[in-house]
Amino acid sequence: MPNPSPAAAPLSAEALDLRLQVACAAVREAGALARLRFRNRPVDEVAVFKGHQDYLSAVDREVELLVRDRLLRSFPEDGFFGEEGGGSFEGPVWVVDPIDGTGNFVRGLPGFCISIGYVRDGAVQVGALYDPLMDELFAARRGGGATLDGRPIRVSGVGDLDRATVEAGWSTRLPLSRYVALLGRLTEAGAGIRRAGSGALGLAYVAAGRIDAYCELHINSWDAVAGLLLIEEAGGWTNDFLAGSGLTEGAPVLGCTPEIRAALCALTGIGSDDRHG
Repeated sequence: MPNPSPAAAPLSAEALDLRLQVACAAVREAGALARLRFRNRPVDEVAVFKGHQDYLSAVDREVELLVRDRLLRSFPEDGFFGEEGGGSFEGPVWVVDPIDGTGNFVRGLPGFCISIGYVRDGAVQVGALYDPLMDELFAARRGGGATLDGRPIRVSGVGDLDRATVEAGWSTRLPLSRYVALLGRLTEAGAGIRRAGSGALGLAYVAAGRIDAYCELHINSWDAVAGLLLIEEAGGWTNDFLAGSGLTEGAPVLGCTPEIRAALCALTGIGSDDRHG
Protein backbone atom coordinates (compact mmCIF):
# COMPACT_ATOMS: atom_id res chain seq x y z
CA MET A 1 0.00 0.00 0.00
CA PRO A 2 1.50 3.39 -0.91
CA ASN A 3 2.73 5.77 1.75
CA PRO A 4 0.94 9.08 2.22
CA SER A 5 2.20 11.81 -0.10
CA PRO A 6 4.09 14.88 1.14
CA ALA A 7 2.18 17.55 3.03
CA ALA A 8 -0.34 19.59 1.07
CA ALA A 9 -0.75 23.32 1.43
CA PRO A 10 -2.33 24.19 4.79
CA LEU A 11 -6.04 24.94 4.87
CA SER A 12 -7.54 27.95 6.61
CA ALA A 13 -9.58 27.54 9.78
CA GLU A 14 -12.65 28.43 7.73
CA ALA A 15 -11.95 25.63 5.24
CA LEU A 16 -11.53 23.13 8.07
CA ASP A 17 -14.71 24.38 9.73
CA LEU A 18 -16.57 23.76 6.48
CA ARG A 19 -15.21 20.22 6.31
CA LEU A 20 -16.29 19.63 9.88
CA GLN A 21 -19.81 20.86 9.13
CA VAL A 22 -20.11 18.58 6.11
CA ALA A 23 -18.65 15.62 8.02
CA CYS A 24 -21.11 16.13 10.88
CA ALA A 25 -24.05 16.25 8.48
CA ALA A 26 -22.79 13.16 6.65
CA VAL A 27 -22.19 11.13 9.79
CA ARG A 28 -25.66 11.95 11.13
CA GLU A 29 -27.30 10.92 7.85
CA ALA A 30 -25.23 7.74 7.75
CA GLY A 31 -26.14 7.04 11.36
CA ALA A 32 -29.84 7.27 10.60
CA LEU A 33 -29.37 4.67 7.86
CA ALA A 34 -27.33 2.40 10.16
CA ARG A 35 -29.98 2.69 12.87
CA LEU A 36 -32.69 1.63 10.41
CA ARG A 37 -30.65 -1.35 9.23
CA PHE A 38 -29.87 -2.29 12.85
CA ARG A 39 -33.56 -2.55 13.61
CA ASN A 40 -34.08 -4.78 10.56
CA ARG A 41 -31.03 -7.05 11.06
CA PRO A 42 -31.34 -10.88 11.02
CA VAL A 43 -32.01 -12.18 14.52
CA ASP A 44 -32.34 -15.97 14.16
CA GLU A 45 -29.57 -18.30 15.31
CA VAL A 46 -28.32 -19.02 11.78
CA ALA A 47 -28.01 -15.30 11.14
CA VAL A 48 -25.92 -14.81 14.27
CA PHE A 49 -23.31 -17.29 13.12
CA LYS A 50 -23.32 -16.86 9.35
CA GLY A 51 -26.02 -14.76 7.78
CA HIS A 52 -25.16 -11.71 9.83
CA GLN A 53 -21.85 -11.31 8.01
CA ASP A 54 -23.48 -10.98 4.60
CA TYR A 55 -26.03 -8.54 5.99
CA LEU A 56 -23.39 -6.56 7.85
CA SER A 57 -21.18 -6.35 4.76
CA ALA A 58 -24.11 -4.97 2.80
CA VAL A 59 -24.86 -2.40 5.52
CA ASP A 60 -21.18 -1.43 5.72
CA ARG A 61 -21.08 -0.82 1.97
CA GLU A 62 -24.34 1.10 1.97
CA VAL A 63 -23.30 3.39 4.82
CA GLU A 64 -19.82 3.91 3.42
CA LEU A 65 -21.10 4.81 -0.03
CA LEU A 66 -23.43 7.39 1.48
CA VAL A 67 -20.59 9.00 3.44
CA ARG A 68 -18.28 8.91 0.43
CA ASP A 69 -20.87 10.58 -1.77
CA ARG A 70 -21.54 13.38 0.70
CA LEU A 71 -17.88 14.12 1.38
CA LEU A 72 -16.57 13.97 -2.17
CA ARG A 73 -19.54 15.87 -3.56
CA SER A 74 -18.47 18.79 -1.36
CA PHE A 75 -14.70 18.25 -1.58
CA PRO A 76 -13.82 16.46 -4.83
CA GLU A 77 -10.18 17.45 -4.40
CA ASP A 78 -9.84 15.24 -1.30
CA GLY A 79 -9.05 11.55 -1.21
CA PHE A 80 -11.18 8.88 0.46
CA PHE A 81 -10.40 5.60 2.21
CA GLY A 82 -13.14 3.42 3.66
CA GLU A 83 -12.79 0.20 5.62
CA GLU A 84 -15.12 -1.63 3.26
CA GLY A 85 -14.23 -0.24 -0.16
CA GLY A 86 -10.64 0.84 0.34
CA GLY A 87 -9.22 3.73 -1.65
CA SER A 88 -5.97 5.66 -1.47
CA PHE A 89 -4.21 7.21 1.50
CA GLU A 90 -2.26 9.61 -0.68
CA GLY A 91 -2.67 13.34 -0.10
CA PRO A 92 -5.39 14.89 2.05
CA VAL A 93 -7.79 12.04 2.77
CA TRP A 94 -11.04 11.22 4.52
CA VAL A 95 -10.65 8.00 6.55
CA VAL A 96 -13.96 6.31 7.35
CA ASP A 97 -15.25 3.35 9.33
CA PRO A 98 -18.90 2.90 8.31
CA ILE A 99 -19.69 0.76 11.37
CA ASP A 100 -17.25 0.33 14.24
CA GLY A 101 -18.49 -2.10 16.85
CA THR A 102 -19.84 -4.69 14.44
CA GLY A 103 -19.99 -7.41 17.10
CA ASN A 104 -22.43 -5.28 19.05
CA PHE A 105 -24.40 -4.43 15.90
CA VAL A 106 -25.05 -8.03 14.85
CA ARG A 107 -26.11 -9.14 18.34
CA GLY A 108 -28.52 -6.30 18.87
CA LEU A 109 -26.39 -4.47 21.42
CA PRO A 110 -25.68 -0.75 21.69
CA GLY A 111 -22.10 0.40 21.27
CA PHE A 112 -21.47 0.95 17.56
CA CYS A 113 -20.80 4.13 15.63
CA ILE A 114 -19.81 5.75 12.35
CA SER A 115 -16.37 7.40 12.41
CA ILE A 116 -14.98 10.01 10.00
CA GLY A 117 -11.51 11.53 10.17
CA TYR A 118 -9.82 13.99 7.83
CA VAL A 119 -6.04 13.62 7.62
CA ARG A 120 -3.92 16.36 6.07
CA ASP A 121 -0.34 17.55 6.55
CA GLY A 122 0.49 14.43 8.54
CA ALA A 123 -2.14 15.07 11.21
CA VAL A 124 -5.83 14.54 11.85
CA GLN A 125 -7.50 17.86 11.16
CA VAL A 126 -11.21 17.02 11.53
CA GLY A 127 -13.07 14.26 13.33
CA ALA A 128 -16.77 13.40 13.51
CA LEU A 129 -18.17 10.33 15.24
CA TYR A 130 -21.85 9.47 15.67
CA ASP A 131 -23.54 6.88 17.88
CA PRO A 132 -26.92 6.22 16.22
CA LEU A 133 -28.61 4.52 19.17
CA MET A 134 -27.58 7.14 21.74
CA ASP A 135 -28.03 9.96 19.19
CA GLU A 136 -24.68 11.44 20.23
CA LEU A 137 -22.41 13.38 17.89
CA PHE A 138 -18.78 13.87 18.88
CA ALA A 139 -16.87 16.40 16.78
CA ALA A 140 -13.50 18.14 16.72
CA ARG A 141 -11.42 20.43 14.53
CA ARG A 142 -7.70 20.85 15.16
CA GLY A 143 -7.25 23.97 17.23
CA GLY A 144 -11.00 24.36 17.65
CA GLY A 145 -11.78 22.12 20.60
CA ALA A 146 -13.97 19.04 20.93
CA THR A 147 -17.72 18.87 21.42
CA LEU A 148 -20.52 16.45 22.19
CA ASP A 149 -23.76 17.56 20.57
CA GLY A 150 -22.32 21.05 20.28
CA ARG A 151 -21.21 21.36 23.91
CA PRO A 152 -17.49 21.49 24.80
CA ILE A 153 -16.03 18.36 26.39
CA ARG A 154 -12.89 17.72 28.44
CA VAL A 155 -11.05 14.63 29.61
CA SER A 156 -11.72 13.60 33.20
CA GLY A 157 -8.50 14.80 34.82
CA VAL A 158 -8.18 11.60 36.89
CA GLY A 159 -4.61 11.51 38.10
CA ASP A 160 -4.22 8.16 39.86
CA LEU A 161 -4.30 4.86 38.04
CA ASP A 162 -6.03 3.15 40.95
CA ARG A 163 -8.99 5.51 40.42
CA ALA A 164 -8.95 5.23 36.64
CA THR A 165 -11.19 3.28 34.29
CA VAL A 166 -9.23 1.98 31.31
CA GLU A 167 -10.76 0.39 28.23
CA ALA A 168 -8.44 -2.17 26.68
CA GLY A 169 -9.33 -3.14 23.13
CA TRP A 170 -8.29 -6.44 21.60
CA SER A 171 -6.97 -7.06 18.09
CA THR A 172 -7.09 -10.44 16.39
CA ARG A 173 -3.82 -9.52 14.68
CA LEU A 174 -1.92 -10.22 17.90
CA PRO A 175 -1.66 -13.30 20.12
CA LEU A 176 -4.33 -13.46 22.81
CA SER A 177 -1.57 -14.01 25.37
CA ARG A 178 -0.32 -10.45 24.84
CA TYR A 179 -3.76 -9.04 25.55
CA VAL A 180 -4.19 -11.18 28.66
CA ALA A 181 -0.77 -10.09 29.92
CA LEU A 182 -1.70 -6.44 29.36
CA LEU A 183 -4.92 -6.89 31.34
CA GLY A 184 -2.92 -8.45 34.15
CA ARG A 185 -0.52 -5.51 34.37
CA LEU A 186 -3.32 -2.96 34.33
CA THR A 187 -5.30 -4.84 36.97
CA GLU A 188 -2.28 -5.24 39.24
CA ALA A 189 -1.73 -1.49 38.99
CA GLY A 190 -5.24 -0.94 40.34
CA ALA A 191 -7.02 0.23 37.19
CA GLY A 192 -10.61 -0.67 36.50
CA ILE A 193 -10.85 -2.49 33.16
CA ARG A 194 -13.59 -2.60 30.54
CA ARG A 195 -14.00 -3.73 26.96
CA ALA A 196 -17.11 -2.54 25.16
CA GLY A 197 -16.42 -3.55 21.56
CA SER A 198 -15.83 -0.23 19.76
CA GLY A 199 -12.42 1.37 19.76
CA ALA A 200 -13.75 4.53 18.15
CA LEU A 201 -16.38 5.00 20.86
CA GLY A 202 -13.85 4.13 23.55
CA LEU A 203 -11.60 6.96 22.40
CA ALA A 204 -14.57 9.34 22.24
CA TYR A 205 -15.52 8.38 25.79
CA VAL A 206 -12.03 9.34 26.97
CA ALA A 207 -12.49 12.74 25.35
CA ALA A 208 -15.86 13.16 27.09
CA GLY A 209 -14.47 12.18 30.50
CA ARG A 210 -16.61 9.04 30.74
CA ILE A 211 -13.55 6.83 31.01
CA ASP A 212 -9.96 7.82 31.67
CA ALA A 213 -7.95 5.91 29.06
CA TYR A 214 -8.22 3.71 25.99
CA CYS A 215 -5.44 1.40 24.84
CA GLU A 216 -5.07 -1.25 22.17
CA LEU A 217 -1.96 -3.05 20.99
CA HIS A 218 -3.04 -2.72 17.35
CA ILE A 219 -5.86 -0.71 15.82
CA ASN A 220 -6.59 0.37 12.26
CA SER A 221 -6.53 4.04 11.37
CA TRP A 222 -10.19 4.16 10.34
CA ASP A 223 -11.13 3.12 13.88
CA ALA A 224 -8.81 5.57 15.60
CA VAL A 225 -8.12 8.87 13.86
CA ALA A 226 -11.35 10.70 14.73
CA GLY A 227 -11.20 9.61 18.36
CA LEU A 228 -7.56 10.59 18.74
CA LEU A 229 -8.30 14.14 17.61
CA LEU A 230 -11.23 14.29 20.01
CA ILE A 231 -8.94 13.40 22.92
CA GLU A 232 -6.27 15.91 21.92
CA GLU A 233 -8.79 18.72 21.54
CA ALA A 234 -10.41 17.77 24.86
CA GLY A 235 -7.13 18.28 26.69
CA GLY A 236 -5.94 14.68 26.76
CA TRP A 237 -2.78 12.96 25.59
CA THR A 238 -2.37 10.49 22.72
CA ASN A 239 0.56 8.58 21.33
CA ASP A 240 1.85 9.63 17.91
CA PHE A 241 -0.33 7.14 16.05
CA LEU A 242 0.37 8.52 12.58
CA ALA A 243 4.14 8.19 12.93
CA GLY A 244 5.55 5.53 10.65
CA SER A 245 2.86 3.45 8.95
CA GLY A 246 0.02 4.05 11.40
CA LEU A 247 -2.26 5.52 8.75
CA THR A 248 -1.80 2.73 6.23
CA GLU A 249 -1.07 -0.32 8.38
CA GLY A 250 -2.45 0.51 11.82
CA ALA A 251 -0.48 0.81 15.06
CA PRO A 252 -0.77 0.62 18.84
CA VAL A 253 -2.95 3.33 20.37
CA LEU A 254 -3.11 5.01 23.76
CA GLY A 255 -5.25 7.99 24.70
CA CYS A 256 -5.66 9.17 28.28
CA THR A 257 -5.66 12.01 30.76
CA PRO A 258 -2.22 13.65 30.90
CA GLU A 259 -1.88 12.77 34.58
CA ILE A 260 -1.80 8.99 34.02
CA ARG A 261 0.19 9.09 30.79
CA ALA A 262 3.53 8.04 32.29
CA ALA A 263 2.08 5.11 34.20
CA LEU A 264 0.12 3.82 31.21
CA CYS A 265 3.03 4.21 28.81
CA ALA A 266 5.13 2.07 31.14
CA LEU A 267 2.44 -0.59 31.57
CA THR A 268 1.39 -0.82 27.92
CA GLY A 269 4.69 -0.10 26.18
CA ILE A 270 2.82 2.38 23.96
CA GLY A 271 4.05 5.91 23.39
CA SER A 272 6.85 5.95 25.93
CA ASP A 273 9.15 7.72 23.47
CA ASP A 274 6.51 10.07 22.03
CA ARG A 275 6.53 13.80 22.47
CA HIS A 276 3.08 14.04 20.98
CA GLY A 277 0.16 15.77 22.70
